[in-house]
Amino acid sequence: MDSLQSIRVFCQVVRLGSFTAAAESLDMSTAMASKHIARLEQRLQVKLLNRTSRKLSLTEAGSHYYQQCVEALATLDNAELEIQQGTLTPRGTLKMTVPLICGTPYFVKLLAKFQQLYPDIHLSVYFENKHTNLVAEGFDLAIRATRTLEPTLIAKPLTRVKFRYVASPTYLQRNGIPKDFDDLRHHFGIAANYTDTETPFRVIADSNDTLMTREMALAGMGIALLPDWLTQDYLISGELVDVLPDSPPNLNPTIYIVYTSRKYLTAKVRTFIDFMVEHTRSKKPL
Repeated sequence: MDSLQSIRVFCQVVRLGSFTAAAESLDMSTAMASKHIARLEQRLQVKLLNRTSRKLSLTEAGSHYYQQCVEALATLDNAELEIQQGTLTPRGTLKMTVPLICGTPYFVKLLAKFQQLYPDIHLSVYFENKHTNLVAEGFDLAIRATRTLEPTLIAKPLTRVKFRYVASPTYLQRNGIPKDFDDLRHHFGIAANYTDTETPFRVIADSNDTLMTREMALAGMGIALLPDWLTQDYLISGELVDVLPDSPPNLNPTIYIVYTSRKYLTAKVRTFIDFMVEHTRSKKPL
């Protein structure tokens, strides 16, 4: 028999002063209500109620226990209410991990718009390129650029990130400009080890940091595959050159929003997912 339910029956009997009234309010038989109290007294090894033909009264132990039970049930009920409100009303801290390639003005504007719409949600954004274990490290969700999705996670596609093959003029003066995509295999390159995009060039260095990859390219170490937003200013200044303007579109990885469970989504997580899907699908690549 459920001990918590027995405590609730006990408190209701005391409040209403009757087994019959308490049983009716709890949608159970009078015999079942009486059994709950008997089991509770048996477990505690103390008499809680004085029973007479006219009325019920609390024993000294019963009076003390009743006060403690009322406080305990109020605490539990308040805790349940707070949890339920958290699943219905968007609020609290939303912790997410985001790859560096999403560090664009467009993405930041999306976060700003979301914050304006839902001021009770505190955004905690971790920019990192590793695929973090969401459960182990306490993240609510992640945004990932990948072609390989983990089977244990739920993923929704958002948009694509446009990438370019770029190199410094110094590197191109030494090694020439690749004629086409296949010609890349004759060139040295800097690989991004945080994506699963295959690159045909001869890898002489790799990095898990997008900014470091760009700096290596600027230093003339080789050709790098970088997101468009990270190279635009350098292409304009001439510090980098787009070596294959007609790169195949499959170089642009899909950005997904991933999370662990559909069943117990809190309002803050569900609201952010819906917002991102609505504001990024059918939009131009980041």
